[in-house]
Amino acid sequence: MKKSQKIFAAAAAGALALTAGAAALTNSGSGPSPAAASVEPAAAVPAADVQPGADNVVAQNRITVGASAKAVGAALAKCQADKLPFVTVALVDRFGTVQALLRGDNAAEHTIESAKRKAYTAAALGSPTSELAKRISGNGPSIADLPGTLFLPGGVPLKVNGVSVAGIGVGGAPDGKLDEACAEAGAAVIAAK
Repeated sequence: MKKSQKIFAAAAAGALALTAGAAALTNSGSGPSPAAASVEPAAAVPAADVQPGADNVVAQNRITVGASAKAVGAALAKCQADKLPFVTVALVDRFGTVQALLRGDNAAEHTIESAKRKAYTAAALGSPTSELAKRISGNGPSIADLPGTLFLPGGVPLKVNGVSVAGIGVGGAPDGKLDEACAEAGAAVIAAK
């Protein structure tokens, strides 16, 4: 058994023993008085069974897990062919939830966050991050201040009928153009279907 499994099993056994001991103490009469121990059960909140319709439910397109896996695999393969084994590739939905992530053998920790943020930026704003980076100018607040975004080349949006539904991002190459070429290779695998 792995060390983490042993620790979890020991913690679970301890919690079970503590719960059983507290129950025995309460049942023996040595514990708190019944008035102090009784707690009103919370009223159950009924679930609303919403019937899907155009006026109350939004249909959402997502990239499948199989297509996501192929895309990040193709992007990493392109980087490896370009002698860039130290990158990470992430595919996220338009809300930034990771669908697939693949870290190259020599990729540093920071490349994971970079790939996710580039993918999210492309997905949320519907444009490649290299194009979005050109829109940042001046000294005041800009789109670069949006939380969770990264305006460096390497993020490519994935669109269905012209609407951005996901993004693929690559982080870790010495030049963002190299990251972007790998992300485009991953996107092409999905677009070719």
